[in-house]
Amino acid sequence: MAKKFPIHPKNPERICWGCDKYCKSNDLQCGNGCERIQHPTELDGPDWYKTGDWSNLLSTEQQIELGLKPAPEAKPKKPHIKLPVST
Repeated sequence: MAKKFPIHPKNPERICWGCDKYCKSNDLQCGNGCERIQHPTELDGPDWYKTGDWSNLLSTEQQIELGLKPAPEAKPKKPHIKLPVST
């Protein structure tokens, strides 16, 4: 998805979550049908992201933030050594 998918939206029942447009529930523009697509929190509760495979919905940054993926290891920095200047 182009937009960052909200983990805990304030009013998920007011929006169709079927595409990137996030249309109002009474004004569907995406053409996914005549019914509104529910947010996963409406179906599975507030911890919806902990069960199942949501990798196609959540970005890598969101998965790391939620603890679903381990953070990449940072490369160790080489110590900076100052050498005396000989004249």
